[in-house]
Amino acid sequence: MAAAVETSPSLEILVREPEGYSIWNGPPFNNNNQPGIMLEKAPCTSAKFSEDGSRLMVTKSDSSTSVYDSRTLKEIRCFQIPNVAASALSPRGTYLQTFQKSTTPQEKNVVLWNIETGDPVYEQFQKNMTKATWPSIQFSSDEAVACRLATNEIQFFDAVDFSKGISHRLRIPGVAAVELSKAPGSHVAAFVPESKGSPASVQIYACGKELQSQPLARRSFFRCSTVQLNWNHGSTGLLVVVQSDVDKTNQSYYGESKLTYLTTDGTHEGLVPLRKEGPIHDVQWSYSGKEFAVVYGFMPASATVFDKKCKPLLELGSGPYNTIRWNPKGKFLCVAGFGNLPGDMAFWDFVDKKQLGTTRAECSVTSEWSYDGRYFMTATTAPRLQVDNWYVVVDVFIYGGYRGVLHFTCHLDIYLYTNQPVLTTWCS
Repeated sequence: MAAAVETSPSLEILVREPEGYSIWNGPPFNNNNQPGIMLEKAPCTSAKFSEDGSRLMVTKSDSSTSVYDSRTLKEIRCFQIPNVAASALSPRGTYLQTFQKSTTPQEKNVVLWNIETGDPVYEQFQKNMTKATWPSIQFSSDEAVACRLATNEIQFFDAVDFSKGISHRLRIPGVAAVELSKAPGSHVAAFVPESKGSPASVQIYACGKELQSQPLARRSFFRCSTVQLNWNHGSTGLLVVVQSDVDKTNQSYYGESKLTYLTTDGTHEGLVPLRKEGPIHDVQWSYSGKEFAVVYGFMPASATVFDKKCKPLLELGSGPYNTIRWNPKGKFLCVAGFGNLPGDMAFWDFVDKKQLGTTRAECSVTSEWSYDGRYFMTATTAPRLQVDNWYVVVDVFIYGGYRGVLHFTCHLDIYLYTNQPVLTTWCS
């Protein structure tokens, strides 16, 4: 049956260059396959949409951070924050979280601001900020649950009224990283590194205070340096990529990695059965939360789709791959090789279990699907290339066949290239 598209908001693309950011019209392009300019270039040092696409945060060189309404592109609030080192929006754009460099615990350098009122609703001291610990306060997608990592514990807040402070604490000695499930915010995963001969572990707890006496699931690991924690939509399953800095078999300079799967009901706590040895290159859940796809193994890498019981559903072949991207509607997948690989891309229809076509985007360093699920975009950004930066748009919307590729070459230093995350409707 032919696919159809309901009326939906037009796609928009946020592009950041050395002189600032601009917003382009997304595909389909009308002027010789080149985008139109919706918002002319404006100075900034960083720019990012909120998770739901309703707000746009722009940080400028004068230590000001502005938040805009994404539909009207009008400024809602401008915050003057000296020495701001990092900032983040909550998923629905209700709060702005900022981190300032500080020298003493008396200086509360992490502040949560209410964007509508401009008032601080919570403040705390945080000595250091890393990728693993920022943003300090994590929210579920609906902002109903909020928590933060502290020394030997996870602290939970009343997300409706932060003035009440910490509502309850979950004590976990040695905890080094946490990941709150997003949709819904019903569970939290905690990582405890190896210590004094004891193995590392990942544990899953319920977020409700009365349900936190024991972990719902737990898995221990030896030779574990870091982990990546990946919740599914529905918050029923957690994929854990376990990374060790050293490969004792000496087969990989980058160490070794394993993929473990845990469920909140305790029905599965173990390794995902992969059919090839080698590193875990990438893993992603489908947007339904019922399947996940993995790229794994020594080159040429393999790619496989599994169900929630870790049973293989579809083999996506092998090749120079290190990236898997599932479109927001769950119908299409792209398996690709970016970064130091040639840029090969293979597109699959998961519903019909068939490959649609292949193409290539050399030197790409970033990639993502448009939020209507029709277009796949890649970009070559600085500092990978300083001139002749470009992006590729692949139209995979199907009327009986594979559509093709649209190319656009930018002679710019592109630092950031991303879609506005507006969910649109697709049906077939």
